[in-house]
Amino acid sequence: MSFFEAIAACFGKYATFSGRASRAEYWWFALFTILAWLIINALVSSFVGPQIGINTSYVFLLLVLLPSLAVGARRLHDMNVSAWWLLLHTTGVGSVILCIWMLFPGSTGANRFGAPVVDPEDVSR
Repeated sequence: MSFFEAIAACFGKYATFSGRASRAEYWWFALFTILAWLIINALVSSFVGPQIGINTSYVFLLLVLLPSLAVGARRLHDMNVSAWWLLLHTTGVGSVILCIWMLFPGSTGANRFGAPVVDPEDVSR
């Protein structure tokens, strides 16, 4: 899955918390979110001012919050884990644990959340 395919898939499944997502889909969308946030902050800050730039970038983060949570839930489903584990993000240490956890490959074959995601970049399957 390419960068643009992952972004299109995540926005296409804007609030879909069921199903599974590959590692590539999750990490490409995370990279998009971080880069877009930085670019929006830098551009708006340079033209209008730093305070408005920060506020605008936070509005962007609010807009991508739901698809970020949805792709995170689908990524956990790929590992045959409940999406309720996303609540670990409410703690500082939990976010680090989840980031490391998202690096691991999903379960092979069908699990309770659906059929496996076939991604050629997941060579460990």
